[in-house]
Amino acid sequence: MLINIPRDWRSPETDKASDPSYLNEYKSRWRRLIGPLKNLRFSIVTGLVATLVAVVSTSGLMQAAVVSLPDPAVDIDRAGAKGAQTAVFAGGCFWCTEAVFEQLIGVHKVISGFSGGDAASAHYEMVSSGKTNHAESIQITFDPSKISYGQLLKVFFAVAHDPITLNRQGPDWGKQYRSVVFYKDAEQKRVAEAYIKQLDDAKVFHKPIVTEVTALKGFYPAEEYHQQFVRRNPNNSYVVVNAYPKLEKLKKQFPELLKKSK
Repeated sequence: MLINIPRDWRSPETDKASDPSYLNEYKSRWRRLIGPLKNLRFSIVTGLVATLVAVVSTSGLMQAAVVSLPDPAVDIDRAGAKGAQTAVFAGGCFWCTEAVFEQLIGVHKVISGFSGGDAASAHYEMVSSGKTNHAESIQITFDPSKISYGQLLKVFFAVAHDPITLNRQGPDWGKQYRSVVFYKDAEQKRVAEAYIKQLDDAKVFHKPIVTEVTALKGFYPAEEYHQQFVRRNPNNSYVVVNAYPKLEKLKKQFPELLKKSK
């Protein structure tokens, strides 16, 4: 089922100050960013905070920039793929990337979780510290007869995240928000590396792609409250500012890949 974006999602009536989930989400991030500045003069800190707030407030606008991507020249043969397949991508906050891929035809399920580290450290609070090897990731279960791995990559690079900024997506900073394609076999690695080269050679983006292509050693589902977060929290301020612009881009750029509304 498609996520319905509220018609007034850009409304100034959205009150971030009264949204506990938004404040809780950012409390630890502000602490990590401002903590090292405690010894600076108050006026300097205030100016930096104002700048950071402006970045957060405009992140949706930055994400809304339209980039037209070519189809992958190399893809996995649909005829040779049997049964449901999985793909694991990391592209910043998993709330947003999960919401994007949930909308696509042939996608059966999307799970938010962690990849890149070990099972012991696959917990949100630990990953958010930036001290683990994990990246916030999503596991996509899809039908390759309806949507190919290459098409998923195209949506990943065009809409789901920013592939040219190292260790940052919108307001989120740290290696846990890095861009990664976690491949499960040689075919996925071949297609991912070929597509990144294709995009870099065509200079689709104004800077080289920084996305890592890394072997998948494990995917660990995140806590239950993270699953389908956008669908379950449509008025959350983080969702309004960061997820809805991605969903609008998806609808404009890939209408042929969207599930039919019920």
